Amino acid sequence: MPLSHSLAALLVTTIWGLSFVVIKLGVGAMPPLLLAALRFLLAAVPAVLFIPRPKTGWRNVVAYGFFLGVAQFGLLFAAIALGMPASLASVVMQAQVFFTILFAAVLMAERPRPHQILGGIVAGLGLVLIAWPRMTGGGAGPFLMTVVAAACWGVANIVSKRAGRVDMLGYIVWSSLVAPLPLLGLSLWFDGPDRVIDALTRMDGGTLAAIAYLAYPTTIFAFGVWAYLLSRHPAATVTPFALFVPVAGILGSTLILGEALHPIEAVGGAVIVLGLAFNVFGGRLMRRPLSG
Repeated sequence: MPLSHSLAALLVTTIWGLSFVVIKLGVGAMPPLLLAALRFLLAAVPAVLFIPRPKTGWRNVVAYGFFLGVAQFGLLFAAIALGMPASLASVVMQAQVFFTILFAAVLMAERPRPHQILGGIVAGLGLVLIAWPRMTGGGAGPFLMTVVAAACWGVANIVSKRAGRVDMLGYIVWSSLVAPLPLLGLSLWFDGPDRVIDALTRMDGGTLAAIAYLAYPTTIFAFGVWAYLLSRHPAATVTPFALFVPVAGILGSTLILGEALHPIEAVGGAVIVLGLAFNVFGGRLMRRPLSG
């Protein structure tokens, strides 16, 4: 993968890592499913009035919008609202790397290369090191919801790959239009109309800023770039970059939310970066002895 694409992937994962902090702040001010609905509403409207629909089937657009918007983020926002720490959520969500590679191998016959498998194993060890001290005292429900959300992200990655080389900005904007109504309906069901109306009428500048961050840098820009990269490179090459998300998420959670950073988590973060580096550059390193 070209260096410019690698740097773009790292920028995306940094934005995503910090988004967990924003989500934690946002669900403290309004119901989680309502927050998710507003995020995708702002991402879709008014952009759909100016950006052409992507040249792919409606089924693909709707499937991506459902698995990414309703399933992944509905579950993630709810899990964080139920007590999942932002830093731990940023770690667990990276199980999407392994779900995506698995789904790509089964459904699209993509076989990861040896150095990518080794890099994934190393990075997976880093995830275990980070998650281990956080698991004590954490609720099983929010944790399992986050794992299922990661699997839904993996499905969304495969759906976007099947869309092929389409206009990714249009793809993200139009698929974002799928999520608001189902998420709003779920919020009305779980939270009740009174709470939803109260949250909307009491919305302040901080909440609006959180929604804007989740809608524009996190959704339109980051997922647009991510889908672009997945359309041009194997899933096993692109998705491991997401293992940097917990590094940014933990640092942001520590500095902004005051969540404790355990020494083992710092070690785990370094291991993740090592696994990521081997995934990106390992192929060249393994070829050098053969060419020399």
